[in-house]
Parts: sequence; structure tokens; C-alpha cells
Amino acid sequence: MPLPLSAQTAAQKQPQPTAAPPVVPGWLEPYREPASRLVGAAMVDTSAWRRLATLTDSIGARLSGTPELTRAIDWALEEMKKDGLENVHAERVMVPHWVRGRESASIVEPSPHSIVMLGLGDSIGTPTGGIQAEALVVHNFQELESAGPRVKGRIVVFNVPFTDYEQTRPYRSDGPSRAAKLGAVAALVRSVGPAGLRLPHTGGLSYASDAPRIPAAAVASEDADRLQRMAERGQRIVIKLEMEAHVEPDAPSANVVGEIRGREKPDEFVVIGGHIDSWDVGAGASDDGGGIVATWEAVRLIKALGLRPRRTLRVVLWTNEENGGRGGRAYRDDHSAELRNTVMMLEADSGLFTPVSFAVTANAAARETVRQIASLLTSIDASTVTGGGGGSDIGPSVASAGIPAISYEGTGDYFLLHHTPADTVDKIPPVDVSRAAAAIAVMSYVIADLPQRLGTGAQ
Repeated sequence: MPLPLSAQTAAQKQPQPTAAPPVVPGWLEPYREPASRLVGAAMVDTSAWRRLATLTDSIGARLSGTPELTRAIDWALEEMKKDGLENVHAERVMVPHWVRGRESASIVEPSPHSIVMLGLGDSIGTPTGGIQAEALVVHNFQELESAGPRVKGRIVVFNVPFTDYEQTRPYRSDGPSRAAKLGAVAALVRSVGPAGLRLPHTGGLSYASDAPRIPAAAVASEDADRLQRMAERGQRIVIKLEMEAHVEPDAPSANVVGEIRGREKPDEFVVIGGHIDSWDVGAGASDDGGGIVATWEAVRLIKALGLRPRRTLRVVLWTNEENGGRGGRAYRDDHSAELRNTVMMLEADSGLFTPVSFAVTANAAARETVRQIASLLTSIDASTVTGGGGGSDIGPSVASAGIPAISYEGTGDYFLLHHTPADTVDKIPPVDVSRAAAAIAVMSYVIADLPQRLGTGAQ
């Protein structure tokens, strides 16, 4: 029963309980002012987004082994020097050079239809004139194995709807070899990403050593579903696949490095970054142009505001994340003597879209410290901290030396766009780049400046 109006008015006049302000640990208080300055400087400036636009508009896609990747590396080195970063240099890495070439797929029977596709990275090509064969549509690996002898001579179509990246990606990476073991002549894999506007998603595959290598491509979800419906009607489906894909000799590339040297402990390091290479479609804006620009901008902001942490803060733009991971492994090997003195590594390779969070893999003390630092970011909605931080490029070093790992997570529409022709800068709002730069700047600066190493106890 509702209260009488007089009672409602009286209740409204009563003091309302307010949430208690968060308890601020004493060690964090000196960082409020520099954190506020970093956030303020980042959020009123769109220069980071403009830098991302320059990279993606003027250079574009940056597949390993291409002149475009070399141009991007040279450009980044020059721009870092202009920003006043210290010890700017390139660290040579030899990378694979896969070439897509011309490609197409189409339904031949029962009636001609085009199929929207992208060859999978590191796939072989088809023979001249292509491959034409009957299709076999399966939903999962169990259906593939159950088909047994029916797989021989077929083009296997994996129609596996996207759930999340880690669960669905094995059909792209492992599916072609699993089909080849049973005699398939080619494989088509439903794009690993949400359905949307008939976009195909490329990505790497991993050929097994004990299976024949067969051509493989990703197809748009709409085309995979069409093939599924036709198969369910009992129709005989014949597909023609043509791919010129091939591998050329390894090519020279490099990781790009810039620093702010530590004022007290220059031989201890906080390392942040993303990967400068991309797939050869779209412009590599979300994957991972945004990540490299945001981490780079974080270091530039710290430098521009005259902040110099106790430890050295290093930004790395890793090469060859997409189809080899050689940049991350080369960094581990080139810096093996430093890894024991690396306090934290942060990777930004999961988009910059909202909502954002920091994911952490570290001991309980480190996780609590990160959570407390993130409380300085409530004004830009970047204070959420979760578990499971890491990344492909920092992974080799983290695993080698047990380094605390953090990832900046802004997934949003990331998987809708990544590895597609739609991965262009117009999809990323400038404020998202600024927010990421601000949040990463605060997190990395404070960790680099702590009196004690991250995760070693109370600050």
C-alpha cells in the first residue's frame, strides 16, 4: 500500500544514507596529483587518435614481411624521437612472409553463388585452376570424426558459431589439419567472430606435422549458415576454391623500443606495449594500432608532464604477433638478462572500446596494489580490475621469469572488427584512445615509481 502524500514528503526530508568514501591507503595519496594531471592531459587531447589515423590511413595494413610494416617501423622510430623518448631504437627480428595472392570461393552446385572468404594466414594455395569438390558441413570436431570415410575428397566446412575467442579459435587454427588427416582436400571455417554484415575474419592456422597441408579459408557467418541450410535439405553442394597463397623467404623486421629512464632504479623495468604488425586486410586499427598508440601515448604523456618514475618505463611495439609471434620471443631472448629485474609487463591488444578493465595475472599482493591504483581512474570509468591478464607478445617473457602480467581490456566490438576489412580507424572514437592512454599512463607510472617492487608486500 503506498504511503500517504504527507508521509512521503516527510520521508523525503529525512537525511538519506550516503555511500562511504573509499578507503584510500596512505601510500597512494602522493600519486593522486600526478594521476589527475595525466588523466587531464590525455582527455583534452585527441593527438593520439590523430596519430593512429596517420598510421592506418597513410601506411595501412602491416603484414609481416611487407614494405608497409617496414614503413611503419621507420615512422614509429622517427616519431618517438620527436616525442623526446630516450634510448629509441629498433631490435632486429627475422619474420615470416606469407603472401595472400588472388583468391575466391563459390558454390557451383546446385546453383551458382559467391562465397565471401579470406584465406587463412600461412595457408598453402590451391593448384592452378583451383579445387572443386563436394562440401561436407560439420558443427564440431566430434561430427568431423564421426563422418569418418565420408570426409575423403571433400571440402570440409566448419560451421561453428562464435562463443568466445579462446573456445572458437581452435576450429580455425587446428581444423584444417584435423580435416586433412581424414582425407579432406580443403577446409572452410566459419569466421571466428560475431556475425555481422557478411564480414569474413582471417587469422592464422597451425598445420600439424602429421597431416597433409590443405588450403584453408575463413568464410562469413552468413555463407556458412547458407551452406548449413542446404546440407540440412539433403542437397549436394559442390564448391570451387581458388587461392594463390604462398610463403616467401623470411624477411627482416624489428621490435621498436623507447624509454623513460628511471631516476633511482634504471636497471629495473616496467614494460608496456602492443604489436605493430597487422593482417593484410583492413588497416589494423583495433588490432593493434590502437594498442600501440595508447601505450606509446602513455609514455609520451609521462615524459611531457616532466614525470620520471623510479624505474625505467619502456614501451615496445612488437613485430609479427599475427602470424608467428617472433617479436615476443625475440624480446625474451634479447632481454633475458633483464627479465629478473622486470617488475611488470602490460599488453594492450584487446581493443580500446568501453567498458574497459585491467586484467591481472600476479600474486595476491600485486593484484591488490593494481586494484588500489585503479581507484585513481574512477573519473574515466577505468577502475575495474579482473583476473587473467597477459598477451601473446609479453607471454614468452612472462612465462620465462614469472613476471606480473597486466592487459588493458576494451573488448567491446573488437572481435566484430578484428582480422576483417572493417578494422579501420573510423570505428574507434577518439575518446577511447585518450581514455586508454590515460589509464595506462597512470597504471604504469605508479607501478614504475613504487618504493617496492609490485607484489612484494605493502607499499
